[in-house]
Amino acid sequence: MGLVYADIEISNSFEKEAARRGLLDKDAVKTMNFHMMVDTGVMMPAINETIQQVFNFPFMERKRAVLADGRMIECDVVGPVDYRWQNRTSSCKALVLPEGCEPLFGAIPMEEMDIYVHPLSGRLMGNHPDYPIMMLK
Repeated sequence: MGLVYADIEISNSFEKEAARRGLLDKDAVKTMNFHMMVDTGVMMPAINETIQQVFNFPFMERKRAVLADGRMIECDVVGPVDYRWQNRTSSCKALVLPEGCEPLFGAIPMEEMDIYVHPLSGRLMGNHPDYPIMMLK
């Protein structure tokens, strides 16, 4: 199986909450679609500095990360970031990668969304086709 990509919608959790409370106009909530590489070997999703500049997600901490080329870098961790794929959503932290790195969609939101990469088609699929089911066992 080759590289897997999916169209993922990203939005700012805090802006959505502010809009729900009437503190921000609903039209002011930034939402954008990104063609993200799906990497089941990556736990935490990652955005790049350009995406961070657009959304201005709150800084949470700094963590070390190893890139695909083997380099270790320090990254900001921001969030929460809201992710949507079809009728499934997740809200979690994201690493901020340097400018030019492609965004990565990792295992944490995939687990919450109850989705997987189909090995033959190389596409995202829902474990349960109509809606996500959270496994608690």
